[in-house]
Amino acid sequence: MSTTQARRTEQSFSLLTADDLYLFNEGKHYRLYEKLGAHVLDGATYFAVWAPNARQVSVIGDWNGWRHGGDQLRARESSGIWEGVVKGVGHGTRYKFSIVGPDGRTFDKADPFATRCEHPPTTASIVWKPQHQWNDSEWMKSRAERMRRESPMSIYECHLGSWRREHGSVMGYREIGRQLAHHCSQLGFTHVELLPIMEHPFYGSWGYQVTGYFAPTTRYGAPDDLMCMIDELHQRGIGVILDWVPAHFPTDQHGLGEFDGTHLFEHADPRRGFHPDWRSYIFNYGRHEVRAFLISSAISWLDRYHVDGLRVDGVASMLYRDYSRKAGEWVANEDGSNHDRDAITFLQDFNRAVYTAFPDVQTMAEESTAWGGVSRPPEWGGLGFGYKWDLGWMHDTLKYMENDPVHRRWHHDQLTFRSIYANSENYVLPLSHDEVVHGKGSLLSKMPGDPWQKYANLRLLLAYQWATPGKKLLFMGGELGVWNEWNHDHQLDWAVGHHPAHAGIARLLGDLNRVYRGHRALHARDCDPVGFQWVIGDDRDASSFAFLRTGEEGDPPVLVAMNATPVPRQGYRIGVPRGGYWKEILNSDAGVYYGSGMGNHGGVHAENVWCHGKDHSIVVTLPPLALVMFVAT
Repeated sequence: MSTTQARRTEQSFSLLTADDLYLFNEGKHYRLYEKLGAHVLDGATYFAVWAPNARQVSVIGDWNGWRHGGDQLRARESSGIWEGVVKGVGHGTRYKFSIVGPDGRTFDKADPFATRCEHPPTTASIVWKPQHQWNDSEWMKSRAERMRRESPMSIYECHLGSWRREHGSVMGYREIGRQLAHHCSQLGFTHVELLPIMEHPFYGSWGYQVTGYFAPTTRYGAPDDLMCMIDELHQRGIGVILDWVPAHFPTDQHGLGEFDGTHLFEHADPRRGFHPDWRSYIFNYGRHEVRAFLISSAISWLDRYHVDGLRVDGVASMLYRDYSRKAGEWVANEDGSNHDRDAITFLQDFNRAVYTAFPDVQTMAEESTAWGGVSRPPEWGGLGFGYKWDLGWMHDTLKYMENDPVHRRWHHDQLTFRSIYANSENYVLPLSHDEVVHGKGSLLSKMPGDPWQKYANLRLLLAYQWATPGKKLLFMGGELGVWNEWNHDHQLDWAVGHHPAHAGIARLLGDLNRVYRGHRALHARDCDPVGFQWVIGDDRDASSFAFLRTGEEGDPPVLVAMNATPVPRQGYRIGVPRGGYWKEILNSDAGVYYGSGMGNHGGVHAENVWCHGKDHSIVVTLPPLALVMFVAT
C-alpha cells in the first residue's frame, strides 16, 4: 500500500463487534444494514463487505479515479468480512468494491448493502445517509389495530413507473405519493402494494430482478423521497406493502452473482442455483450468511422505511427443488423428496424475525400450489406467513366470469368450490398485475357480452370479490375499467374515467370499500369459518348465489345475493336468520354505476316463511349481472 493510501484508509476503526461477527456467521444477525455497506462518519466513510474467498478487496470511486487496488480493506479475522475507513469520502460519493478472486481475476461489484444506487444503466453504489424526519406517529401508533386479521384490508396494487406520468416521463416518489394518497383515499383503499421498488437494472422486469436489496430504485428519486412518499400515505391513513423478491436474483456482472469469484450467494450447481424460467440465480438458503443477508433486507424496509408489510414473490419456486424443471434437471433430497428444506427453514426464520421485531406488520406469500400451512405458525409446522394469496380463487373466478352467461350453469362449481378450502389459510383475494398482461387482456376486456354486459360483468366481479371472505387486492386500472391491458411503458388510460360507464365502476369500488369497512360482518371474520355461510349454493339453472357474512356477537349479518345472468330474477325468495327489515346497502346494478337501476327500493321486510333452513325469508329482485347486499336492521 502506498503512503497516500495508508493516510486515506484507516484500518483500526470498526462498526463490527465480536458479537456481530458471531451472529452473522451463524445466520442470526438481522440488522446487517447497520454494520455492512457504507456508513458516513465525520469526514470519512466506513466500508464493510462480505467476500470470504477474496484475495484482496479495495474500494474504488470518484475520489481515487476508480483505481483498482486503491484504498484496500482489511480482512476481519475469519468472518469473511473486509472493512476499513476511507477519509475524505462522504455523502453522495459513488463507489464500488474491487474484488480479487481466488484465481486472481478482478471483479468490480456494487455494494450488496448500498442504501442508494446510480440510475440504471450505470451501476455504481452511492454513499448515502437519509435525513428524512418522519411525521407518521399517529399511523404508527394505530398500526397494530389496522393490521389485525379482524380489520378490513383492501389493497391497491401499483407499479409506480406506469401508474401516472407527466408529459410522458415518470414522476418522482414525492409527487407520486401525493397523487397516489389522494386517489386511494378517495376510493377508500386501506393499503397500497408496490411492485418491487428495490433497485433493478432492467425496467422491463417490473422490479422482480433485484440487484439492490437495501436500496430503492433511483428511477423515482432518493431514499429520502421514498420515505416522504410513505410518510404521505401514512398521514392519509393508507398502509404500504412492498413486493420483496428473495427467490432469485439477476446475473448482471455488477450484482451478487460470483461475488468474490466464487458462487457465494448462489448455489454452484446450476440444478439448484439457476432458475430456468427467469434465467437468474437462486440463493443458497443453506448458507448462514445468505439467510442473514436476506432477512436483514426485509427488516431494513420495515425499520428504515416504516413499511407495513412484505409480499414475498415466487414462494412456490423456493419450496420445490424440481420447480419448473424436467427429469434430470434437479437434485432430489437424500430420501428422493423434492422439498427444498433449506428454503423452508429460511422462510420460517424470515417470518419469525419479522414478527418478533415488528409484531404489528404482516407478511404475505405468493404461493401457487396446495402447500399446506403457508399461513400457519412455524411452531405448528407452517411457514409462518400472515396471509397467502388465493390464486386458486383468482383463476376459478376469472374462468367463471369469462364464460358467456348462458354457459355459466355448467361451471357453477368454479365459484362454490372455494368454500371447501377457504379456511385452510388466511387468504388475500388477488386480481393482480399477472392477470392483465402478456396478452391476457384487461379485466374489462375479459368479460363476455356487448359493452353494457361487459361493464355489468366487471361490476359483478368486483362486488363478488369484496363480498367474499378474504382480504382484497386489485391491480391499478381495475378501478377505472380500462380497456387496454397493462403496459409498463405507458401510464394508465386515465381518460376513460370521464366516460359514465367507467366512472360508474370507480364509484362502485369506492362504495364497496365504504361498505366493506363499515360493516364488520364483511371483514371481522375474513379468516374464520363462522364468518361465511351458504344460503343458496346450488341454483345452477339460474346461475344465482346467496350467502351470509357474519361478524362478532352483536354485529348485524350481511346477506349477499348475486345473479350471474342478464335475466332479472324477480320474486326470488332467500332464507334469512332473523325477521325485521333488511336494508339494501349495495346494488352493483344501480344507475349511479351505469347499471339498469333495477333493485329493491332500499330494502325488504322479512316474512315469517321458512326457507333454506331459516325461519324467515325475504323476497327480492336480483338485477341482471349484479350483486346486491342487505344488512339486518
